[in-house]
Amino acid sequence: MRVLVVEDDPGVREALELGLSLEGHEVRAAWGPKEALGFLPWAEAVVLDVLLPEGDGFALLREIRARSEVPVLMLTALDAVEWRVKGLKEGADDYLVKPYSLQELLARLEALHRRAHRQAEVLVYKDLRLYPRRMEAYRGKRRLALPPKAFLLLRAFLEAPEEVIPKEALMLKVWGEPVEPATLEVHLSLLRKALGEPGPIQTVRGYGYRLCLP
Repeated sequence: MRVLVVEDDPGVREALELGLSLEGHEVRAAWGPKEALGFLPWAEAVVLDVLLPEGDGFALLREIRARSEVPVLMLTALDAVEWRVKGLKEGADDYLVKPYSLQELLARLEALHRRAHRQAEVLVYKDLRLYPRRMEAYRGKRRLALPPKAFLLLRAFLEAPEEVIPKEALMLKVWGEPVEPATLEVHLSLLRKALGEPGPIQTVRGYGYRLCLP
């Protein structure tokens, strides 16, 4: 499992890095929110402290949830019930109070990881998320109201972000056969309208289309 540890205390951070690494996990550590968000696309689980420089862990948790469904375990000295409730309501998947047992931390992380893999597959690119089994798509926190063909188009783009997809390939993925170019354009227009600005679908003249965001 690839674990991102967000902890400003050097001693705790190094102990977590060492303990998780010895159990066979890949670990990257960040001391603050900016560094942590840079590692986020890599992570399969996040261990998040609350008291951080340049903001608190709850604010970072909201940023994480706007970008990713990665499991987050909050690890903090704040043991009051109100803090635990706040963490879980803000989007944490689990909450563990310091001092902690490394074995318990490992068991909780592995449980979160298993649970995440049992849940529906999710396709993610920047602020876009799509859950194929639930037929749900989001841009940031906004749920997208997509007609069926527009949903399938978005899925095709999210399966190959930043790659140019020929028109013919899109037709086969969505309709299962070639269709009139105007039909494709109509449904692409509906998708673009639902996605809003900045528009993430680019036309690559002579080739096809590409999902790309800065």
